[in-house]
Amino acid sequence: MNTAFLKFDINLETFIDTLKEKLDKNRHTIKTLLAIKEKSYANFIKPFELMDEYLDHFFTPLVHINSVKNSELSQKVYADSLPLMSEYATEIGQNLDIFKAFKDIKKHEYNQLNSEQKRVLDLNILHFKLSGAALEKTKKERLKAINVRKSELSNDFSQNVLDATNAYEKIITDEADVEGLSLSDKESAACEINGKKAWKFTLQMPSYIAYMTYGANSDIREELYKAYTTRAPQNAKLIDELLALRLESAQILGFKSCAELSLATKMAPDTDTVVNFLDELASQSRNQAQKELQTLQSMSTEKLKSSDTTYYSQKLKKERYEIDEEEYRPYFEQKSVVNGLFDFLQKLFGIEFRKLTCKLWDEKASAYDLYVNNTLRARLYMDLEARKDKRGGAWMHNWQTHCTKENGEEQLASVFIVCNFPASSDTNPSLLRHDDVVTLFHEMGHALHHMLSSVNENGVSGVNGVEWDAVEFPSQFLENFANEPKVLKLFAKHYKSGKVLSDAMIAKLEETKNFQSAMSMLRQLEFASFDFKLHMSSYSGDEIQNLLDSIREATALIKPPSYNKFQNGFTHIFAGGYGAGYYSYKWAEVLSADAYFAIVEEGIFETKLGKDYLEIILAKGGSQSMQELFYELLGRNPKTENLLRLSGIS
Repeated sequence: MNTAFLKFDINLETFIDTLKEKLDKNRHTIKTLLAIKEKSYANFIKPFELMDEYLDHFFTPLVHINSVKNSELSQKVYADSLPLMSEYATEIGQNLDIFKAFKDIKKHEYNQLNSEQKRVLDLNILHFKLSGAALEKTKKERLKAINVRKSELSNDFSQNVLDATNAYEKIITDEADVEGLSLSDKESAACEINGKKAWKFTLQMPSYIAYMTYGANSDIREELYKAYTTRAPQNAKLIDELLALRLESAQILGFKSCAELSLATKMAPDTDTVVNFLDELASQSRNQAQKELQTLQSMSTEKLKSSDTTYYSQKLKKERYEIDEEEYRPYFEQKSVVNGLFDFLQKLFGIEFRKLTCKLWDEKASAYDLYVNNTLRARLYMDLEARKDKRGGAWMHNWQTHCTKENGEEQLASVFIVCNFPASSDTNPSLLRHDDVVTLFHEMGHALHHMLSSVNENGVSGVNGVEWDAVEFPSQFLENFANEPKVLKLFAKHYKSGKVLSDAMIAKLEETKNFQSAMSMLRQLEFASFDFKLHMSSYSGDEIQNLLDSIREATALIKPPSYNKFQNGFTHIFAGGYGAGYYSYKWAEVLSADAYFAIVEEGIFETKLGKDYLEIILAKGGSQSMQELFYELLGRNPKTENLLRLSGIS
């Protein structure tokens, strides 16, 4: 293992004591820095910024292990650490002396700094303002208490969803009820009850999606759907408290709402712009979505319910395009897809991944070093398969950030990619759906954004300092290539015969790419509008459901059942950092669609624009506004119509 990277090692038994020691050491370092009479960027800001980086080096493995190897001990240690971290962050963010030091350095040294350093200064000064550094003491104390409580509530919310997901099992004993499912899905679900053959389905994504897509018994589909959409009812009270605290903290900082506070660090200029953006997309998508629903309804003699749509969509897709997603899975064996993705990235950007042999937190996890022009640039960790002690979903988490240290030494970047793909076994490989392939490309886009940074200041390197409504740009950009024929042929090979996916099958994938795209667009706009409008005012109790219902009047073409409490499991906004920011997915998708079409028109592989994208968008990280970087890439502002074009919406 190269010594340029940290060793993944965590001791849960001693973690809290060590964390307290590190936080106290940081507090002492801050006192030392503040005692410097002639403060400068080099002697004050650089060590101050790196102090944060080194704390992340220690804390990130806990966040990671609690997500991928969740246990009672990891839960307790993580829960105990949150108040300590939140209190420390608030304490630093509200330190008026540090705030003054940054402002003084800007006043006296700004013109001598490079663009990266100026960006660090400007973003930090904004951060201090938004942390309440200039507030009076009583307001500071209240904000500090709010931040601690918010971190606890978010953690509890996430843990409740995970516990509810793991607690549910549906046992099926009648083989007729699993007809239509693939052999691999049946084998994954197979179990014995009283010595008799049976099948167990859970709310973990691979299992849940398998039955909702192919399970013929509508009663069982509805039972699973109800279990999924009623998870963690205790989260309703947490939402009320969390929203009240978010609003109170925004108002303490001088904003009318959480939404206004959220936009202070984003590309979107104001709340009206966001609401109009979402409403306009919904309006442009609704007519086509209604036609898509009418066609779907023709597949059933009964009026469609929310629990039916995935099942009948698959049947319609198979009938219309003669496509069966299960026929594709043997061509998307996980290891082949990963290697093919690496091959594609080498052709697109000229980068290379080399696998490492090392012991990690799970035998299914893997590590790779990333090289550019034969020079080591970063490290990637991957943990791709679902298991019971792992949080659902998919994500990228950055660990080390590319930068230069105080002594001028270069620090390389490292990241984790985590997914929940079907688990492999001694007898069965992990066979992915095409949606899983898209997910992997998406998370790799995030990872590359962090790993390929050439910025020297950690605070604006990689994904750090990037506006939240632009951070999805590189991930969405890359996922679009998972549909390109030239790219698919690199890795879509039958895991037994080695036969490459045929042109006819690829053509069908292309034809189905925008299948029900308008319905899907409305679904995402429902999430985004609910999130943003929820944070524009004060809501609690039944008002939250009423708001969601009112939004669904414009976005939900099939009215969900009254028991559907989707919000209680909406971890993105209540536990994942997307509060008042879920619209970012669509906002960034405008950028990604535009850049994607530009590179496709050049030919994809070994293009000038591909190299420009690496050197401008990826390499410059958060060192400039994404608005500026996008203009530098294409010589113009982004075009919204390319998002509709990408989605096949006229």
